[in-house]
Amino acid sequence: MEEKKDVYILAIESSCDETAAAVVKNGREVLSNVISSQIALHTLYGGVVPEIASRKHIEKINYVIREALAEAGMKLEEMDAIGVTYGPGLVGALLVGVAEAKAISYASGIPLVGVHHIEGHISANYIQAPELEPPFICLVVSGGHTHLVVVNDYGKYEIIGHTRDDAAGEAFDKVARAIGLGYPGGPKIDKLAKEGNPDAIHFPRAKVEDAPYDFSFSGVKSAVLNHLNGCKMKGEPIVEADIAASFQKAVCDVLVDHAMQAVKDYGINKLALAGGVASNSALRAAMKAACDKKEIPLYYPAPILCTDNAAMIGAAAYYEYMAGTRSGLDLNAVPNLKLGER
Repeated sequence: MEEKKDVYILAIESSCDETAAAVVKNGREVLSNVISSQIALHTLYGGVVPEIASRKHIEKINYVIREALAEAGMKLEEMDAIGVTYGPGLVGALLVGVAEAKAISYASGIPLVGVHHIEGHISANYIQAPELEPPFICLVVSGGHTHLVVVNDYGKYEIIGHTRDDAAGEAFDKVARAIGLGYPGGPKIDKLAKEGNPDAIHFPRAKVEDAPYDFSFSGVKSAVLNHLNGCKMKGEPIVEADIAASFQKAVCDVLVDHAMQAVKDYGINKLALAGGVASNSALRAAMKAACDKKEIPLYYPAPILCTDNAAMIGAAAYYEYMAGTRSGLDLNAVPNLKLGER
């Protein structure tokens, strides 16, 4: 019997403000995961500046690729495919990674595989939990996306819920800015909330009438702003820790409620979290408590795999590659790419 050949993917991620490269073996084993973050730079401006992000990607892209190969102890010619994020994301940022991947593919003859950024986030769970197999429900929560997805098989996704306005991470950033925490808001609210009372202020939990799995976070964001304005007008003290904790609880309650409802309705007793907000300690704790109550396994990646990285792109690229997916040199950045589109 012929022994199965190992498959090595060189992965590239540049959709927002992290320039990243990784080498992934057989979709589940990370041999290297190099990330050059721009957070300190964008913090000066209170958020990501697309033009600056693109320029920094150009500066760092070759470096992270060289480092990824060096840390893995491998050469470029040993790679079976090059996986690259081509959407969604900031168009200028995406173009840097896509152009680099196409150039390497053209020069080396190594096949190119374009990867959807959200598919990457979902696939981070395969790295963290080698035993995880589809089907499962995945809640994807990040700065730009909030999706509830049925993962029917590798590369087969059904979006059953999405945000109607702000993404969860976007709401975290806006509320953090309003209470003076700055950027990035998610980790700062998570930290401050530990000092506050989550039941001190009741913020609304929005439900979308005609779409039980859809999300809306503009209401809770506005409620926080109204609370702040009300306190200022009345001369009442503003307790930032209580605001952070109460806001975080309101968001987590909605995320948990929708995810557990999907698990029940679809009869799929496996739930996974993905995306930057999936590293939020309150969300993890609340979701685990809900899953434990129903005796359902919960999966979520380590924090380094929740935020943007290339290892997750390598995992997704592996399954696309094994399914026969190949991208041509006409691959382009698609900033509004929908999950499941090619």
